[in-house]
Order: sequence, then C-alpha cells, then structure tokens
Amino acid sequence: MRRLAVVLLFLLAACSPVPGSAPDITAGPTGAPRPADAAEVSAPPSTPEATPSCDATASLRPTGPPPEPGGMPPGSTMAKIAARGRLIAGVDQNTYLMGFRNPGTGTLEGFDVDMAREIAKAIFGDPTRIQFKVLTSDERIPALEKGEVDVVVRTMTINCERAERVAFSSVYYQAGQRVLAARGSGIGGPDSLGGKRVCATKGSSSLTNVANVPAKPTVVSVPNWTDCLVMLQQGQVDAVSTDDTILAGLAAQDPYTEMVGPQFTQEPYGMGVPKANEDFVRFVNAVLERLRADGTWAVIHQRWLGGLDQAAEPPAAKYRD
Repeated sequence: MRRLAVVLLFLLAACSPVPGSAPDITAGPTGAPRPADAAEVSAPPSTPEATPSCDATASLRPTGPPPEPGGMPPGSTMAKIAARGRLIAGVDQNTYLMGFRNPGTGTLEGFDVDMAREIAKAIFGDPTRIQFKVLTSDERIPALEKGEVDVVVRTMTINCERAERVAFSSVYYQAGQRVLAARGSGIGGPDSLGGKRVCATKGSSSLTNVANVPAKPTVVSVPNWTDCLVMLQQGQVDAVSTDDTILAGLAAQDPYTEMVGPQFTQEPYGMGVPKANEDFVRFVNAVLERLRADGTWAVIHQRWLGGLDQAAEPPAAKYRD
C-alpha cells in the first residue's frame, strides 16, 4: 500500500503544471549544429570571364625515365627530398575512396594516397618513406607556396587560375562534377537546383562551378566534404555538388543518398608542385608515365574507384615542352 501511494504521488507530480519560471521542456530542439566555418556564399567566387585563358593541362615533359632510387641528380629537388629522408605530401583525410583515415588502423588510405606513395617509392624505393600533411581544399595552394609540402595529391583540379600560382603534373585522373541528393528528393541534376541549398568546400573549383549554375542555387561553403554529407543528412542543405569521385565516397557512406544527373564539368586532376620546382614536375611526370605503362595506375584505380567507373583508363599525358 505504501508503494502504491508513492507511485500515485509521482504520477500526480508529473502531471502538475510546470512553474512559469521553468524552461519549456516540450519545445523542440533549436536545430542541429552546423559544421564549423559553414557559410552561405552570397555571390559566385569568380566567373568564367575572370579566369585567365591557357592550356593548363599541358605539363612539363619528362627528360626520360625516372632515375633509380638512390640515384637522384645532385642538386635536384629530388636529391634534397632524398637527403631529408622522406617525401612530404599534402593529402585529404575526409574523402572516402580518395584520401581518408581508416578508423580501424588510423592510417591514411585512398586513390590519392596511393598515388602519392608511388612518388615516394620512385625516390626511395620505399612507399612508406612519406610524411602526410592533411590539408583542406582551401589550404592546398598556400601550403605549396610556403614550401610546407613537396607535392599535393588531393583531388586538385588543374585550371588556369591555379596554374598562375603553382605547377601541375600531367593529368592523373579525369573526374567530372555531378550532384548528390537524398533518394526521392526530386532533384535530378544541376538544372533542378534553383532555390536549393547546395554544399561545396571552400577553395574548391566545385564551389565556383555550382555557384555559377544558371539555376542559381544558394551555395553553402564548408571546410571538408564530410561536413557537406552531415549537413545533407541533417536537412541543412538539399544537395552536395562536386567531383563524381568524391560523391561516390559520400554515397558509399550513406545508402539513402544518390548521385543524380550527368557530369556538367570536366575536372582533370593534377599533382600540385611549388612553381619553382620544375625538375620535380618532370620527375613526377616520368613516374606517372611509368604507372600508366606498367599497369600500376589500373591496379590502384580498380582498388578504390572500380565501382565508379570500372572501364576507366589513365588519361594520356599532354606536354607543352
């Protein structure tokens, strides 16, 4: 009987009016937190007319096959890297399939990471002689200009604007920009983005491309692509738009999303190198020539991107001298 009385008192207390000074516990949440540094882009970062014209994908021709490990030309950029004992490469850790941190091992993995390891292997004969520096899209060019890294291998589209500040290897992967949305959203591609909130990373060519879509979406910039996926899942944006390689990784992490519509841009990826290090550009291009010829590129591609485009072949190199 005493127990029953206690229960009744508890129920009566639970049903009693909440004092006016108490917080409203029935009110819904104020909304999920936004990723750090998320910002709405009020105007396109640049326009096609503002971009200088050039043949940016034409790189410096290799002088021959890459030297054997341990035989880098004296005084060359490669010899300096060899003397240091490690290659310093700028990569991503937030883009599944391209550059991401394996949660089970803590190691960096992905297509771009493997390509960077091939450069280290060519210098040292050992792909593990590499120090990774994790960079956001916006940090790639400054890291090269400051000499903080020897090379950036991070889904970096070659274009004329960037080629004024850094040097690029020949194209090592040909991607294209598409749209990712929730399944059943009704979004079918770039033409249906009018009035929609679309996420892209700050400093990426993807942000500029989607900001210039004629449908005039509202663009939200964030530091990393995983931030875009979180915002899509939380209903804070309606879509994500970037290269199909990156979107494939996001879709693999969330089966309730899908890529929609065709490619609406061409995104040729190049390895970024400090502008002054022309000998290293030629060396990297010699390594890429070997990876195309001996099948290594195809093996790396199949490991990470076979599900996106099983029939893909390495892009042919294009040189200006």
